[in-house]
Amino acid sequence: MLTINVAVLLAVIIVVRLRRRTEARSRNDEKLTVLIVLVFGILVAPTEFGQGVLDVVAKLAAGITDSTR
Repeated sequence: MLTINVAVLLAVIIVVRLRRRTEARSRNDEKLTVLIVLVFGILVAPTEFGQGVLDVVAKLAAGITDSTR
């Protein structure tokens, strides 16, 4: 039996959708892409990879905040 991780499937869909030309997208198509990316973020966030990304982004944000002072 073949199993597919939903997060990996959504990542592939996101890459395919973002490779299309911008002029070929309608407003509804862009909204659907945003929704897919949000669902992907929710699925990835509790994983070890998601926590690593969160740590990197938090450190980057803290560095930017410190540099503006």
